[in-house]
Amino acid sequence: MSLYDIPFRATDGSTRTLGEHRDDVVMVVNVASRCGLAPQYATLERLQRTYGDRGFQVVGFPSNQFLQELGSNDAIQEFCSTTYGVTFPVVDRVRVNGRHEHPLYTELKKTPDADGRAGRVTWNFEKFLVVPGGEVHRFRPRTEPDDPAIVGLVEKHLPR
Repeated sequence: MSLYDIPFRATDGSTRTLGEHRDDVVMVVNVASRCGLAPQYATLERLQRTYGDRGFQVVGFPSNQFLQELGSNDAIQEFCSTTYGVTFPVVDRVRVNGRHEHPLYTELKKTPDADGRAGRVTWNFEKFLVVPGGEVHRFRPRTEPDDPAIVGLVEKHLPR
């Protein structure tokens, strides 16, 4: 099964896949509302507004594995929209590590970061940039979403 074929649930209960954005640059991020890195939501939204009409899509995957996420999808959606003006999709909560981790994260975590380390998601706001064709680039949580390395890859691979 391709990365693009792995299903996940939207907050409305519908099933989605990254295949909807096969020709786009997609940034998959595990998010958490009560994390000290939550201000990255604002930067993610700026990237979405800057590049969204050219084929860029942020998708937020809430996870409570680090015990910093709100208790319901509704609370998460309200927090994201009222605190940071988030318009990109923030989908149903997932596990990013361990025995019950979501299959999408099982695949994404095979990608090493810039230091050559693959494996476990280390914290909230770990970023996986999927470029057209399915190549994945991994950025650890403290790397800001608008880091020049990320923006350079986004601009290089924008389809339009």
